[in-house]
Order: sequence, then structure tokens, then C-alpha cells
Amino acid sequence: MSHPALTQLRALRYLDAIPALEPQLLDWLLLEDSMTKRFEQQGKTVSVMLIREDFVTADEITQEHGLLPEESRYWLREIILCADGEPWLAGRTVVPESTLSGPELALQQLGTTPLGRYLFTSSTLTRDFIEIGRHEQLWGRRSRLRLGGKPLMLTELFLPASPLY
Repeated sequence: MSHPALTQLRALRYLDAIPALEPQLLDWLLLEDSMTKRFEQQGKTVSVMLIREDFVTADEITQEHGLLPEESRYWLREIILCADGEPWLAGRTVVPESTLSGPELALQQLGTTPLGRYLFTSSTLTRDFIEIGRHEQLWGRRSRLRLGGKPLMLTELFLPASPLY
């Protein structure tokens, strides 16, 4: 099962540098905190539509592959994040199997819990970078995050109903 928004997310093309954009747009695209929290600050109830959650091989994560350690399997989670039932963001998380040890095993049991609720409660969370991408009129971003020094990739596509626009 897939979703058209995830096809658009996979089509994102990343810019070599942070572009000169409107401050409000950059405020969303470069947000260091939880996007779930930001959506809730808009007075919305956030929910997750789980599209896919399972192990995949490197051939299914071609965009993320060069940014993560070489492994035989990766945990893939694809979701649509909704605000009051309206799709605002498509999300894709790729986690190397070696990251899934200790407390990070919880990444496999998120189900319909927003990733941000888990990630941003960890005192060991760091972010290596944020890259801004675009597909047609839609903006997105990807980040390599680390939990306890262990990497994972998070890609987000802001859907047309999102307050980013």
C-alpha cells in the first residue's frame, strides 16, 4: 500500500544550499523541534495515518542509502500526519537495523504514535543536518538524526493544506 503524497515525497529534489525564502517558510523548513508539537501549537489534534512499517533492503531506500551506514536491513516507516483529520505532512523514516538496540527498539513499535512524540523526549537526540527539497509546488526537508549517537533519516513533505503555505 502506498499513498500519492509518499510518491511526491520520494520525488523531492534537494537544494545544495539554504535558499533565500520568506522567513515564515524558512521557519517551518528549518524547525529544529518536533513538527508534531508545531502542528499542535496551531490548535490542532494531530493523528497518524500509518501507510507502511516494516524492514526493507537497501534497494528500497536509494535516496537515504548514501547517508546511512551500509546494512542488510533498514526499518522503514511511512505515514501521513494529519491535523484535525486533514493531511498536513507526509513522513518517511529510515532506521538502520543497528540503530534498533536498547531504547531505540521503541522505533519499531510506534504504530500511530507520531515520531516526534518519541524523538523529542530523548535527551540523546541530535541532528546532523537539515536539507531543503522541492517537488513541483511542494516543499520538504530531510534530516539525519541521531539517538544515542545512532543514525536515522527523517524526510518530511509539507502537503498543500499545511500552514507552511
